[in-house]
Amino acid sequence: MLYEHLLFIRRKTMPEIKAPGANPLQKYYRQPKVYVGLPSKGQWYPEGTIDMPENGELPVYAMTAKDELAFRTPDALLNGQSVVDVVQSCVPSIKNAWAVPTIDMDALLVAIRMATFGEKLEVKGQVPNTTIERAFDLDLRLVLDKFLGGQYDPTVFVNDMTITLRPQTYKEFTQTAIKTFEEQRIAAVINDENMTDEEKLGKFNESFIKLTGLTIDLVVNSIVSIQTSDGDIVTDRGHIADFMKNADKDFFTAITKKIEEQKKQFELEPIKVQANEEELEAGAPKEYTIPVTFDQASFFA
Repeated sequence: MLYEHLLFIRRKTMPEIKAPGANPLQKYYRQPKVYVGLPSKGQWYPEGTIDMPENGELPVYAMTAKDELAFRTPDALLNGQSVVDVVQSCVPSIKNAWAVPTIDMDALLVAIRMATFGEKLEVKGQVPNTTIERAFDLDLRLVLDKFLGGQYDPTVFVNDMTITLRPQTYKEFTQTAIKTFEEQRIAAVINDENMTDEEKLGKFNESFIKLTGLTIDLVVNSIVSIQTSDGDIVTDRGHIADFMKNADKDFFTAITKKIEEQKKQFELEPIKVQANEEELEAGAPKEYTIPVTFDQASFFA
């Protein structure tokens, strides 16, 4: 009887053993801290690259230690891999961050910053005509409102043709930025004293042609379709590329102008500042502006 009694007590007091594979810490995993809509409203995502909730708001988690370290890896920052990894970690509804339209990417990064560090971001800027640096707290909720308030208009009308555009994907943006950086770096060596004037001119022309080609490729890749005055709708990439190489420059000008107009809708305006007494005495104007830029390495520091 004593043995049975002790056995009963032991069974009662022993902790419950979980089934193999079940992690008792799972309930302590990070939970969504922010829910964010997308400026694109979920358009332009290839099938399988996003799980769009019915209410249009994606759950956003705070960064893990691994995510934060990703932004300290220079190569991964340069080639965009760190951004892709962190977005897919913190916004699991995004299955392929390379496919994210650029108009959505800043909104996602701001939401991740809010989920990790809170709603305020310190912004520093140089006061004009002085050596003074001034700091401000930027409300990231207002930043998100700015991004979500943009309306992407994909339609351009040129000479009785209707051209339908789409925003760049993050992959296209990154590839273009890397190629542009490489060509600008090549152009910078033109000042090399060891090169002859003829060699410098050759390098400059080569780099200029490549940069021009990058701009044309950017425009062509942004075109979804062209509808002619006859009612034909052209979507073939090769046909569109041939057309842009042989069309009047009015087409190219109209499309690039439209692309720039759409980009400005999702750009932050500079902070307007009233100079304080110390700044005025140092030579600052009564009013000035400080630009707001998002450097990913410092943005998530």
